[in-house]
Amino acid sequence: MTTATLPYRVTPARVLRSEWHKLWTLRSTWINLAVTSLLTAAMGAGLGAAYDGSGEGGMDPVMFALLGTQFATINLGVLGILATAGEYSTGQIRATMTAVPRRLPVLWSKAAVLAGVILPLTLATNLLTFPLAQSFLNGTDLSASLGDPGVLRALAGNAAGLTLLAVLALGIGALLRSVPTAIGAFIGLVMILPEILAMLPYAFVDDAVRYFPGKALEALTTAQPQPGAASPGASLLAMLLWTATILTVAATVLRRKDV
Repeated sequence: MTTATLPYRVTPARVLRSEWHKLWTLRSTWINLAVTSLLTAAMGAGLGAAYDGSGEGGMDPVMFALLGTQFATINLGVLGILATAGEYSTGQIRATMTAVPRRLPVLWSKAAVLAGVILPLTLATNLLTFPLAQSFLNGTDLSASLGDPGVLRALAGNAAGLTLLAVLALGIGALLRSVPTAIGAFIGLVMILPEILAMLPYAFVDDAVRYFPGKALEALTTAQPQPGAASPGASLLAMLLWTATILTVAATVLRRKDV
């Protein structure tokens, strides 16, 4: 008498474990995350050491220390895109969707794993970079401490914003299914389009631009609200809506389009 083999059950925990394994077994993941943290910390220390205390720029102390965020935005965006579009370029997506025929759990698991990695990493990097930069800025107009109003909120806000941008990039990768095209779309949306729109002579366009992902991230990275910028709460909400919208569109396409 033979015993029937029980069918393999696809559970959320197993899909999450699979996506965690795929992310961490890629050498590019380790390199990307290490370079992101090192560049952010190195730029913070370098700018702090080079600052002459003139105070001409009127820069926010948190924004000044985290100017490396510009590189982190691109690096983490590429990581998010590789997590989805990278599978289409290698053809691995067919095996993934065969193992998980419902498809959508794959997208949600990829987003959850990516966010779970990037949020603590960027927060830890920020908490290291700010005091490091401040060690050179003591006695200048940019001198500040972690206990000053808005500082911890800005450090955490920057980490949350970078995490949402990475997940947004993941959604773009799932939507466009091409690494080069998705990277171009991500950079265009975050860095280029807002600058082009800001040149238009319309007040309503200026109001809208401040809620684009890149501008919202800037607002989240300042300890004190800047003139013409959205509030931290509104900026975080805007980034959540951008990310949720892109993921929803990607999920719709994933369900209706063949891999």
